[in-house]
Amino acid sequence: MSIDRSLKLKDALVRHRNVLSRAERVDVLKDEERWNEGDGVMGLPKVAHRKSVAGKKVKAEATEAAVAPGAAPAEAPAAGAKPAAKGAAPAAGAKPSAKGSAKA
Repeated sequence: MSIDRSLKLKDALVRHRNVLSRAERVDVLKDEERWNEGDGVMGLPKVAHRKSVAGKKVKAEATEAAVAPGAAPAEAPAAGAKPAAKGAAPAAGAKPSAKGSAKA
C-alpha cells in the first residue's frame, strides 16, 4: 500500500540529517584536510555536522523605497524594542507624556 500524497514531506531529502553517509564523511574530511588519498574508508574518524541557520536578510531596497526622497524618516523604535507598558517608567532620555505627568 502506498502513502497518501498529503502525508509526504516535500523537503524530506533536503532537511538536516545528523548522520552522514560514508561518502559525505570523506568529503568533509577532505575539506578539513584530514583525508589522505589511499586511506581506508572503514573506521573513519568522527565528523561534526552542525546545522547552520542563516538569519533573515533585510531588504534594503524596500526600506529605501518606503522613505520619500527629501523627507526625513520617521523615528522608529529600535529593532527588538518593546513598547512601554501602562504605568511603566519612561525610558532614559524620553520626554514625559502629558497624560502621565499630572498625577495626584
